[in-house]
Amino acid sequence: MSELITGEQYALSAGPYQAVVTEAGAGLRELTHEGRPLILTYGADETAPAAFGQLLIPWPNRVDRGRYAYGGATHQLDLSEPERDCAIHGLVRWSPWRAADQRPDRVRLAHRLLGTAGYPFRLDLEAEYTLDAADGLHVRITARNAGTATAPYGHGAHPYLTAGEPIDSCAVTLGADRYLPVDDRMIPSGPSLDVTGTRYDLRTGTLLSDRLIDNAFTDLNRDGDGRVWVILAGAAHTVRLWADEAHPWMEIYTADNAPNPREGLGIEPMTCPPNAFASGEGLRHLEPGAEFTGTWGIQAAT
Repeated sequence: MSELITGEQYALSAGPYQAVVTEAGAGLRELTHEGRPLILTYGADETAPAAFGQLLIPWPNRVDRGRYAYGGATHQLDLSEPERDCAIHGLVRWSPWRAADQRPDRVRLAHRLLGTAGYPFRLDLEAEYTLDAADGLHVRITARNAGTATAPYGHGAHPYLTAGEPIDSCAVTLGADRYLPVDDRMIPSGPSLDVTGTRYDLRTGTLLSDRLIDNAFTDLNRDGDGRVWVILAGAAHTVRLWADEAHPWMEIYTADNAPNPREGLGIEPMTCPPNAFASGEGLRHLEPGAEFTGTWGIQAAT
């Protein structure tokens, strides 16, 4: 039994790729290509800072005041971000997940989310991490409603990409036509807006420089396989993140409040926008026995 505070460390390898996934939260702690980090990492006996590599289930981002109405009742979540009076990033990122299947190039972890006062629903969750020597990391998140009532659901993930240099000198490409404005508590302040002519237009490989961004993007442009891509390109290295059509939102965070500000770029594929529990926008309604799955991944550009 591991004595590390993040629990068991599941090491994966395939060709030039290596990864480490933690028992705590089924989080992605390390991902490298030919020994070069593709994400910001942290120590195995440390808590994940600024949500490094964590899974955000059953909601990503924030719920305003932690309060929402669903199924004819009003629910109050714990305020896990008290400085902004919000509940943030779900309920499972610090919980232990058990290994349901483990191989040299993959691990499938499971977690049973039982009901709480703020979320009186039951979900059976799985997170499968797979490394491919050519295509890099694939992550599949599956939620099944194992309870008796329809459950509100959303998920996201929180890796910080790195090209081996501060992000100010990197170019970022995201094919997104609209972004979501937020107020000073990071709650959406209105409908999504056109990125054209704003600092949020990342469609043509924009140099980040000193841009401050912590916003969700939508109207995502996808390739023939239904994937949207985010590309972080530095002087010597490039890393790419993709997400499937289950993720119509992508948060971009320039990590200004992270422990090492602007050393990596937070890229968060999300199934719904911030505050979806309260607004209902993009929220999934999982009926008893129903499942929902989404996939995303990271690879080095070679």
